[in-house]
Amino acid sequence: MAQTAILVFCRHPEIRATIIRLINNNPEWTATGFAEPADALEDLKNKPYGLVLLGSGFDETEEKELILALQHIRKGIPIVKHYGGGSGLLSAEIYQGLSSRSRLRE
Repeated sequence: MAQTAILVFCRHPEIRATIIRLINNNPEWTATGFAEPADALEDLKNKPYGLVLLGSGFDETEEKELILALQHIRKGIPIVKHYGGGSGLLSAEIYQGLSSRSRLRE
């Protein structure tokens, strides 16, 4: 079974590392994390990500701009916002995003 690649964007290094660790604990998923939008967007252009997870550390305007840029690069990619709540919530948000193939899940 192929793993789903998940792009994680979160400015806080410790939180980003925790999210990546939790995602990578699931054998169905593999995560790559970024702190800077330009790096994340460039990687999205070059790799077959199945989902984008937005974490914390950026303001509302920056978030909106990032979502527009993500959708421009990979139309229809599921985008999930995750701001904490534990590993169970994180897994549920990812499964929901992948199953619905929705453009944005809050």
